[in-house]
Amino acid sequence: MSSAPAIDAQRARADLERFSADRGMHVAAFYIENESGASLQRPELFRLLADCRPGDILLVEQVDRLSRLTAGDWERLKTEMAKRRVRVVALDLPTSWMMAEVKPDDFQARMFDAINGMMLDMLAAVARKDYDDRRRRQAQGIEMAKAAGAYRGRKADEDRHAAIIAMLKSGQTWSTIQNATGCSRSTLARLRKRG
Repeated sequence: MSSAPAIDAQRARADLERFSADRGMHVAAFYIENESGASLQRPELFRLLADCRPGDILLVEQVDRLSRLTAGDWERLKTEMAKRRVRVVALDLPTSWMMAEVKPDDFQARMFDAINGMMLDMLAAVARKDYDDRRRRQAQGIEMAKAAGAYRGRKADEDRHAAIIAMLKSGQTWSTIQNATGCSRSTLARLRKRG
């Protein structure tokens, strides 16, 4: 199994394929998630987990692609992965690479699983801290720009929004629209109300 965000998905896919090929692994399916790693509301991730069988490997480019979650949401996701007996291998976590080379029920696999569990917890915590820090700094910058009268915000792409609204009105599914435009579900919800 493999997961990559929509942004740079082709580059990430090439890296994941190369990693798999180098280890003689077969990638059963690729899943491209359009939602933020800071949200547990991620349909593709949960579709991937539903498709997994015990012992499958969830191969991700980076841990922060899997999780920028709060501690509580990260625990819920870990519980779901453990329940399904999915092993996580991240290209940016070399200690996890051994999970791709051992049988799931071996003593060695259990030891690597324990080590990787700790490493994943640490990297997930670091990813969340980085996410929170960036959001805080962004908010501070916006406040400073507003105080100086220099903040205008990001201009909306009205042509793109009009096209998305037209797709919504034509009855296309949200998933189809997301795949075609790369927009998020929150953008679709906002535009549906506006349309």
